Amino acid sequence: MASAGSTFPPDDDNGALRDSFWLKLKRVAAQIPFAEDLLAAYYCAFDRETPLPVKATLLGAIAYFVLPIDAIPDFIPVIGYTDDAAVLAAAIKIVSDHITPAHRQAAREKLGSY
Repeated sequence: MASAGSTFPPDDDNGALRDSFWLKLKRVAAQIPFAEDLLAAYYCAFDRETPLPVKATLLGAIAYFVLPIDAIPDFIPVIGYTDDAAVLAAAIKIVSDHITPAHRQAAREKLGSY
């Protein structure tokens, strides 16, 4: 979770993408095995210290997760989130040096509250 002095935004910070992200994540967190990576990517994307090209890459992957229309519709059992996972994995591979232990710790803490 973002702490005092953190460069992460508060989880309840307004914004259409952020609002949609949190609504969807709360609904599906238990169903997707890549929730921790997704949250770490989210924290990295909104970290004030993250370079803009990295933010753009991660925000694209997060938007793909949030948007209801994608290659494999999310409502399809078992395979519905495979395309989302693939897009996220590719984005993380590209920017992995920027996802810090602090981003991963914040993700673990947040998932622990669900």
